[in-house]
Amino acid sequence: MKFLIDNALSPYIAEGLRKSGHDAVHVCDYSMGDAEDSVILVRAEQQERIIVSSDTDFGTLLALRDKAKPSFILFRSGAPHRPEAQLALLLSNLPIGN
Repeated sequence: MKFLIDNALSPYIAEGLRKSGHDAVHVCDYSMGDAEDSVILVRAEQQERIIVSSDTDFGTLLALRDKAKPSFILFRSGAPHRPEAQLALLLSNLPIGN
């Protein structure tokens, strides 16, 4: 699986996913830390990456599009806030990376 971690989350998550065998990048890896959500959405679509964020704006943007991708994982307000806990939650719900 290929992931694009939004600036609302720590780069630690991308690093942890990579160490677990997943293809993951943080928006800062692309110098997109200040990019609009719509620009991040296009990058994820072009690279066939799943967006991971705690920013609910992506859900709205995706709902307004007439496309099936990219997929989106949202950490809601009740989810863990520490990057270590967020990474553990992701990894516990993902197949082992390649």
